Amino acid sequence: MPVAVKNLFARLGAYFQGFSAAQRTLAILGVAALVLGGIALTSWLGKASYAPLFTGLAASDASSVTDQLQTDGVPFQLTDGGATILVPQSQVYSERLKAASNGLPSSNEGGYSLLDKMGVTSSEFQQDVTYKRAIEGELAKTISAMDGVQTASVQLAIPAKTVFVAEQKDPTASVFIATKNGTQLTPDQVQAIVHLTSAAVEGMQPTDVSVVDQKGQTLSAVGTGTTGIGSDQAAAYDQTTSKKIQDLLDTTLGPGNATVVVSATMNQNSGTKTSESYTTPTTGPVALNESATAEQYGAGSTAGAGATGVLGPDNIAVPNGTGTPGAGGYKNTSATKNNAVDHTTETTQIPAGALSNQSVSVALNGKASTVKNVNLQSINDLVANAANLDTRRGDKVAVAVMNFDTTAADRAAKALAAQQRADQQQALWSGIRTAGIALASLLALLVIVFFLLRRGRRQEREAVDLGELDAFAGDTFQLPLAVDPAADLAAVGAGDLPTVALPTLPDEEPPTEVLSTDEITAERRRQEISALAERDPKRTADLLRGLLDDRAPV
Repeated sequence: MPVAVKNLFARLGAYFQGFSAAQRTLAILGVAALVLGGIALTSWLGKASYAPLFTGLAASDASSVTDQLQTDGVPFQLTDGGATILVPQSQVYSERLKAASNGLPSSNEGGYSLLDKMGVTSSEFQQDVTYKRAIEGELAKTISAMDGVQTASVQLAIPAKTVFVAEQKDPTASVFIATKNGTQLTPDQVQAIVHLTSAAVEGMQPTDVSVVDQKGQTLSAVGTGTTGIGSDQAAAYDQTTSKKIQDLLDTTLGPGNATVVVSATMNQNSGTKTSESYTTPTTGPVALNESATAEQYGAGSTAGAGATGVLGPDNIAVPNGTGTPGAGGYKNTSATKNNAVDHTTETTQIPAGALSNQSVSVALNGKASTVKNVNLQSINDLVANAANLDTRRGDKVAVAVMNFDTTAADRAAKALAAQQRADQQQALWSGIRTAGIALASLLALLVIVFFLLRRGRRQEREAVDLGELDAFAGDTFQLPLAVDPAADLAAVGAGDLPTVALPTLPDEEPPTEVLSTDEITAERRRQEISALAERDPKRTADLLRGLLDDRAPV
């Protein structure tokens, strides 16, 4: 080991030996915390980053994929109830390609690919079922690609075709949606799923699609459309209409001076309405078909053309010989007339959720200055127009002026103000406490640093072996007034150290002088040196000579 390193460890060991028990404990805890933190940081930095390999897997596919990963020796993690598999990010694409070469995940294969496996010997029933499964698989894939949808399953009910048009039924569809955690499909997304499914099947209407999520909530029911149940529709309409009217009144009368309640009734019946109309001339109604027949006997007929008599052989008329030519005969005329009248047939689909009627109630605060001189009829007209009221439908509006009870509002305002003051005080005391803790920590750190520097400075001072100076700690000695180093050394060598008696101070009380700790220590050391010199002059001289030699410049 290099000498410099040895000296460094030696100095550190000596420095550590100078610590007290508390300092050693703190130092050991600090070193342990640094070591553990370094180990944790290294472990975290060295941990592999995982990325999704597949999501939304079925149980069988997840088992097959994990078996492949175990065979390849690739670490993996299962999340989302086993439907998502995570692998190290560096191996995502290679493992995904290997899984695809092995036909995994197999549950995702479907749609029109099922038609590729059909043979020429398949029956008509098998062909129909396979075609239906193909459409269901394609729809499920498309719906699963939507944002927020994890998996989807589609079931189609397509009735068999019949020659009787009146007995033909519309196809229906059932869609099951499993959303991602914490995701809720919006009404627009549900409507998109309904229209996507209905447009993929011939003869299917949007009202023939049912959508259900994994929580068992019906997002769209057959016959009611995509807007949900009647209570939800009415609540949404009430909220929207109330907000429009409330914003209008707040702008007109001021905030808090009016309150609005809207109650709407929705019609949940759905069906088809067919109407036929005919366009007729303005002169009056005209029959669609006209038929006329005219018969005439006697002189009105053409002479000789219609002679009457007894039929002879071969149905030939034989004149009776008594009649006058042209005096008799028969004429028959028939006519049929079809009038050109316009015929219009109109078919209307009536969805569920139509507004049957609504009632709007408005209460104005009579204590407000803006309400005292207000025209109630103007308010009534504004509310009716904002809510699009229709009196023929049975809509109603009521506007009344009354004094509002503000007791609860005042209490709430006082409670809110008190809570705000409490929060401010708590924030203030929290800041003071934090500042105090920080200041105390800083002071403790400064004290520790000062103590360590002071202890280090003491260790840097040269130790002087004074022998048995402690035995003379309680004695007092006379000190010289003037010190001559050369004379003092000569006197010490001769064994005769001159002493001078200090002058006697006057009887009056001398001024008190406050000495520092270093001055007191230096004075005590001088007294101890003087006592040693008087007791053992030779040893004192050797000691002083050694000190002078050590401090001499090299």
